[in-house]
Amino acid sequence: MNELSQFEQLMLWGVVGVAFISLIYAYWLWRVTEREDKGNPKMQEVWNAIRLGAEGYLKKQLKTIIVVLLSLTVVLFLSVYIVPPSSEAVARFGNNATLIVALGRTIAFIIGASFSTLVGQLGMRVAIQANVRVTAQAVKGNYNHALTVAYRAGTFTGMLTDGLGLLGGTIIFMLFGKAAPDALLGFGFGGTLVALFMRIGGGIYTKAADMGADLVGKVEKNLPEDDPRNAGVIADLVGDNVGDCAGMAADIFESYEVTIVSTLILGLVLFHLTGNTFWIVYPLVVRGIGVISSIIGTFAVPMWENFPIKFLRTKDAEQAMFRSYEVSSFNTVIMAFIFALMYAGEWKLALLNAIGVGLAVAFNPLTSYFTSYNKPPVKEIVNSTKSGAATTILSGLSVGMESSVISVLVICFALASSFLIYHSMPPIYMLYGVAMIGIGMLSHTGNNVAMDAFGPIADNANGIGEMIHVDKKAWKIMADLDSVGNTTKAITKQLAIASAVIAATALFFSFVTDIGLVQARLGLPVLTSISISNLETVIGLLIGGSLPFLFSSFSIKAVARAASKIVDEVRIQFKRPGVMEGKVKPEYSKVVAITTAAAQKDLVSLVALSVSLPLIVGLVFGVEALGAFLAGVILTGQLMAVFMAVAGGALDNAKKYIEDGHLGGKGSDAHKASVEGDTAGDPLKDTAGPALNPMIKVVNLVSLIAAPVIVQYQKTLGSWVFALALVGVFIWAIAQSKKQKLAVE
Repeated sequence: MNELSQFEQLMLWGVVGVAFISLIYAYWLWRVTEREDKGNPKMQEVWNAIRLGAEGYLKKQLKTIIVVLLSLTVVLFLSVYIVPPSSEAVARFGNNATLIVALGRTIAFIIGASFSTLVGQLGMRVAIQANVRVTAQAVKGNYNHALTVAYRAGTFTGMLTDGLGLLGGTIIFMLFGKAAPDALLGFGFGGTLVALFMRIGGGIYTKAADMGADLVGKVEKNLPEDDPRNAGVIADLVGDNVGDCAGMAADIFESYEVTIVSTLILGLVLFHLTGNTFWIVYPLVVRGIGVISSIIGTFAVPMWENFPIKFLRTKDAEQAMFRSYEVSSFNTVIMAFIFALMYAGEWKLALLNAIGVGLAVAFNPLTSYFTSYNKPPVKEIVNSTKSGAATTILSGLSVGMESSVISVLVICFALASSFLIYHSMPPIYMLYGVAMIGIGMLSHTGNNVAMDAFGPIADNANGIGEMIHVDKKAWKIMADLDSVGNTTKAITKQLAIASAVIAATALFFSFVTDIGLVQARLGLPVLTSISISNLETVIGLLIGGSLPFLFSSFSIKAVARAASKIVDEVRIQFKRPGVMEGKVKPEYSKVVAITTAAAQKDLVSLVALSVSLPLIVGLVFGVEALGAFLAGVILTGQLMAVFMAVAGGALDNAKKYIEDGHLGGKGSDAHKASVEGDTAGDPLKDTAGPALNPMIKVVNLVSLIAAPVIVQYQKTLGSWVFALALVGVFIWAIAQSKKQKLAVE
C-alpha cells in the first residue's frame, strides 16, 4: 500500500514477526508436552481408546468439510465475475483486477478454512496427548506440574489461534492494500464456515455421548461418573475434546479473524474520508501487542506457586490463570495507550481497545455469579431438586433467561461507549469504534483459548483416573483441576458469545457501509439507514429473528436422536454377562461409531440452512430487508446463546454441588433430579448455544459477500429463479434434519 509510511510498513512486518513468534511458542509448547511421562500401561490403554476415537472423528469430519469447501470455492471465484471488483481493486491492479480479486478471494477462503481446520485439529490432538500426562503427574502427587502440563497444552491451541489469525489477516492486507476487503471477506468466510462445522459436529458428539452415558450409567444403574463398566464412557471422554477443544478453538479463531476483517473494512472507509492510515495499521499492531501480552501471561501461570513476592503466591489453579490474564490485560492496555499517543496522537483508539479488554474481563464475575456453587442462582436450583426434575429444569431455565438480559446490558454499555466517544463525529466513526472494541475483547485470545482447552484436558485426565481407580491423593488433584476447568469453560463460553455478537455487529455495520458503496458505484440510491416502517423490512426482521430458533431446534433434535441410539446400545451392553460385574469390558468402539455417525449426519443440512436463508431473503425482498434479517439474527441469536449456555452451566454446577455431599449426595433423590436437570441442560450449553456463535457470523459474512450481487440483480427474473433453487435447498435441509435413519460404519 503506497500510502503507508516506511515506519508503518516496518510496523506491519513487525506484526508478521510477532505472528511467527506466536507459532514458534506454540511449537515449543507442543514439544515440551510430548516429553512428559505418559504414565503406566493401564493409563495408556484408556488414553489410546480416547485417542483412536478422536482421530476417527476428525478424519470423518474432514471429509465432509472438504466436499462443501470445494463447491463454495468455485462459487466464490465466479462471484467476482458477476459484479465488477471495487474501484480500489481496479486502481491497484488495473485491467487484471477481476482475475486477481477472484483468485485472491478464493485463495484467502482456502487459507481461512485451512487455518481454522488446523487450529481445531492440531489443538485437539495436542490436548489428547496431554490428558494422560496430567493423570501421570497427579498420580505422582505433583499438583503444580499437573496444572502446568494441562495449561501448556491448552496454550498451544491459544497461541496457534493467535499466530495464524494475525498472520493471515496481516499478509492479505499487505498484498492487497486498499483492495484488501475483497480478499478478506473470503478469509473470514472460510474460517467461519469451518468453525460452524466443528461447533455443530462437536456439540452433537459431546452431548449425545454425555447424555447417553449418564442416563443409563448414573440414573438407571447408579454408577459413578466415568465408570469403566459404562460402554458410553470413552465416547463421553472423546466428546469433551471434540466439543470443548476443537469446536471452541475454531469458534474463537473465526471471531478473531472476523473482527480483523470488519475493522479493516471500516478502517479503509475512514482512510478515504480522512487520509490517515492509522485507522488501518493501529488495530493490527494492537493485535500484535495482545499476542506478546498473551505469551507473557500464559508463560507465567506455573510461576505463581513460587512467586518472589510472597503475598502474590498461590497454589490455586484458578487464581493462577486469572492473575496471568490480568497481567496480560494490564500490559496490553498500557502498551496500546502508549502506541496510540505516540503514533496516531489519538487517545480515543486506545480507550476503545481498553473497553474491549475490560468487557472480556467483566465476563469473569458475571459468569461466576450465575454459575458458581456459592452464588444464589445455583443454590436456588439446588433447593428446587427437592421437588423433582421438573422444578429443577424450570429453575435452571429461569436463571438462563435472567443472565441473557444482564449480558445484553453489558454489551450495550460497550457499544454505547463508542457512541459517546465519537458522538460529535459522522456515524462511520462510531461503527469503527464498535469494531475496535471487538479487537480489544479478543486481544488475549491466547489466554482465552488456553483456559477453555484446559477444561477438557483436566476432565479427560480425571476420567482416565476414575477408570483405573487412582488413589485418593491423585483423585483430589484431578478433581480440583477438573473443577477449575469447569469454571474456565463457562467463562470462555460467555466470552465466545459476547465476542461473536460484537464481531457480528461490526460485520452488520460493514454490510450497511458496503451496500452504500456498491449502490453509489452502480448509480443507485444509497442506503443510509434501514426503515422499520417498510413492510419488506419487517418481514426480513421477523424471519431473521426466527432463524436461531429453527437452527437450535434442529441441533437439539440431532442430540436427542443420537442420545437415544446410545442409550439403547449402552443398555444392550449392560445385559452382556460379566459387564456389570466388571469381569468383561464393554465394547466402547460401538458407542464411538454411533456417536461419530450422528455428529456428521446433520452437519451439511444445518450449514445449508444458515447459507440459504439470508440469500433467499435478500433476493426476494431486497437488501434493506436483508439488513433487517441480520439485525434479527444477531438479537435473538445473542439472547438465546447466553440463555442456553448459562442455563446449562447452572444446572451442571447444581448437580456437582449435590455430588459434593449436600442434600444426601450421590444416589439421593435430589441427586437424581439434578442429573436429569443437567442432562436436559447439556445440549443447551454445549451444542445449540455455542453453535449459534459461528452461525450468526456465517449469516453476516454470506450477506456481505452476496450484497453486491443482490444490489445489482434483486427482483429480476434471474434472481427469482436462483431464489427458487435456494428454497429447494432450504426445504432439503429441513427434510434432512427430520430423517430418523442413522448409518453407522
